[in-house]
Amino acid sequence: MHTSKTTGYFPVFAAIFGNAFVALIKMIIALVSGSSVLLSESIHSVADTLNQTFLLIGLKRSVKKPSNDFGYGYGQERFFWALISACGIFFIGAGATTYQGLSSLFHEKEIFLNWTIFAVLILSFIVEGWTFIIAARELKRAYPKMTYWKRMKIGDPTTLAVFFEDGVAVIGIVIAFISIVLTKYTGHHVWDALGSIVIGALLGAVAIILILKNRSYLLGRSIPLDLKEDIIDSLEADPAIEKVTDFKSTILDIGVYRIKCEIEFNGYVLLKEIYRDQGLREEHNEIKDDFEEFKKFCVDFADRIPRLVGKKIDEIEKKLRAENPNVKYIDIEIN
Repeated sequence: MHTSKTTGYFPVFAAIFGNAFVALIKMIIALVSGSSVLLSESIHSVADTLNQTFLLIGLKRSVKKPSNDFGYGYGQERFFWALISACGIFFIGAGATTYQGLSSLFHEKEIFLNWTIFAVLILSFIVEGWTFIIAARELKRAYPKMTYWKRMKIGDPTTLAVFFEDGVAVIGIVIAFISIVLTKYTGHHVWDALGSIVIGALLGAVAIILILKNRSYLLGRSIPLDLKEDIIDSLEADPAIEKVTDFKSTILDIGVYRIKCEIEFNGYVLLKEIYRDQGLREEHNEIKDDFEEFKKFCVDFADRIPRLVGKKIDEIEKKLRAENPNVKYIDIEIN
């Protein structure tokens, strides 16, 4: 069984509220203390809140029913808004954070460090860790039999975005903590600045991963290779199908697939299907030496074939959907 469609609403909601809360307290303490790395962390959290709002918009719009303009539905809205979110991570999160770090590196300013900074970092770590665990559990629930690496590869970009963003947020808090401690004990602001730059680099890497992933879906990414092979094997196992000559597929949404294939029918099997109850020899004996009856036979035979082929294709599609519930749209053509 392959992926089923999951909305991913709860991880996104949790991430939005969690990041909005920590962004506020980080911003207040950053402005009071003058810490570059803490200001970068607050910008990071503001960017995450905005980006995850884009993810929520995508989720809401992706479940709209098909229309005359979009016959296969609006599932790819999820990938479009996730791409916007990933660009936000790159330009706002990574860009602003890196700029803040570089600016602090070359323009030294006084930093006021006290216990409230560490209290804010600890609280932020708890909140960001909580939303990260929620996203990790959602991935595990959606793909229970897969390794985390496989989940990263085929997982829902929306949940993955929350997973990566909050994962980097947790790492970022640890980096900020280390940077502030080093700054306090060495008296050099360079550690504070370097912390911002490292966090910016991590955000940039995550953004590029998510941009490439969503790009592949928007371009019409094919279904997983093992699923493709299973479907082709199932088709060619049918006695009426000689072989599959062409196979194309695309992912319309998470857990919503479309396939299009060309097949060659086995004429002998179809002929047996038509004359299951009566052999051709009996037909021949009835109409031999009677040309008019032979013409009627040919017309009747030509009329039966399209109906039989259509019925057979319907049976094949019904069987494929039963075996693979994620395959919602099937186009089978005769080669």
